[in-house]
Amino acid sequence: MHFRAVQGRAASERSHHLMPYELIATLMFSTMMLMLLTGQRVFGAIGFVAVVAALLLWGDRGGYDLGFSAAMKLMKWYPLLTLPMFIFMGYVLSESKIADDLYRMFHVWMGGVRGGLAIGTIGLMVLISAMNGLSVAGMAIGATIALPELLKRGYDKRMVTGVIQAGSSLGILVPPSVVLVLYAMIARQPVGQLWLAGVIPGLMMAALFILYIALRCRINPTLGPALAAEERDIPRAEKMRLLRAGLLPLTIFAVMMVPFVNGWTSLVESSAIGALAAFLAAVFKGRMTREVFENSVRNTLGITCMFMWIILAALAFGAVFDGLGAVKAIESLFTERLNLNPWMILILMQLSFILMGTFLDDTAMLVIVAPLYVPLVGALGFDLIWYGILYTITTQIAYMTPPFGYNLFLMRAMAPPEISLRDIYASITPFVLIMAGALALVMLFPGLALWLPEYVYGN
Repeated sequence: MHFRAVQGRAASERSHHLMPYELIATLMFSTMMLMLLTGQRVFGAIGFVAVVAALLLWGDRGGYDLGFSAAMKLMKWYPLLTLPMFIFMGYVLSESKIADDLYRMFHVWMGGVRGGLAIGTIGLMVLISAMNGLSVAGMAIGATIALPELLKRGYDKRMVTGVIQAGSSLGILVPPSVVLVLYAMIARQPVGQLWLAGVIPGLMMAALFILYIALRCRINPTLGPALAAEERDIPRAEKMRLLRAGLLPLTIFAVMMVPFVNGWTSLVESSAIGALAAFLAAVFKGRMTREVFENSVRNTLGITCMFMWIILAALAFGAVFDGLGAVKAIESLFTERLNLNPWMILILMQLSFILMGTFLDDTAMLVIVAPLYVPLVGALGFDLIWYGILYTITTQIAYMTPPFGYNLFLMRAMAPPEISLRDIYASITPFVLIMAGALALVMLFPGLALWLPEYVYGN
């Protein structure tokens, strides 16, 4: 009752001057940003600020209750069970080298086309995204499997570096996206609808990347030469064997998603089917060794625990902000004092994501600004499912925006010595422009994101 009274009083004391609660919220936000800039772990910085603020504002009893209620809310959120299932599925397919089979399939079947291996790499990234849900996983597989092969066959180093970075960006958009699970928790939106909302924009971006590669290589064949005839001249039986091996990840994805889309299984049940299907596929191919299993379980545990700590810290931080009425203050600032229309406010939000993306990853950006932005987006009359897709596209643009884009430095760490940081910066420009165009299309035509979830859930 005391917490609700504070929340109501803070929300009602609005004027044209900054109030004490607003100053407290500003101090919390600036302290958190300062701690993140010093290199502290994301969940540690956010959780520390939330706990200290709660104890100072509401004393021992209120402060402890705030953290405890956030933990209970997290533990009772049933869809969170999908998180370890999908991460385990992705690591099994990666550690057992089933993803390598996928690239060999694209290598053989697309090598005869100008730029075909680069186009195949985009296809590889889409399927890796569907297997794992993390953009870092797509980057690692692309840089270790595809990049050396592309360079060895005379592809332009700047173009292929951009291809791998852009393709990995699909990891948090194509379902099952782990980051969209986190967004669903914070925004209180259905995970299934968010995943379906990401399908058409994700495939549209992949198609735009492929179209760009095909046109560039048609105009300038030296950027992506076709494979020599002797490299493509392999027996048809071998080509079909590679096709079957490469389509196995797609089959696993279909086995997982078709029952869910048709309403035969719940989201959690589908994630369990996907994890079991990946495990059985690795066993069937004789690749489920003790080492593969241990690495998959250890990595799954580490990533899952990291996300749960981040979600817990974000929930506690958001509860304090709600109690201070910070969202109402920001809404009043934009709509009353600055007199901005809803679309201008939305564009400013997206620009702030791009700015923060120069030094933060997508998860950190989400948990920092979600307590402010998500309620404000809802108050402005925008659909929160649609906004979740805008967030994912914008953060991936931010990842690849110089000078400090997260993906740029990941690529530098994984790329061979002949690819310089200057090459990496130059490689990404056309793909960032394509992604900005895709973002504009989704903003102008919300149906690109909303049609599929409305169709599936409407039936």
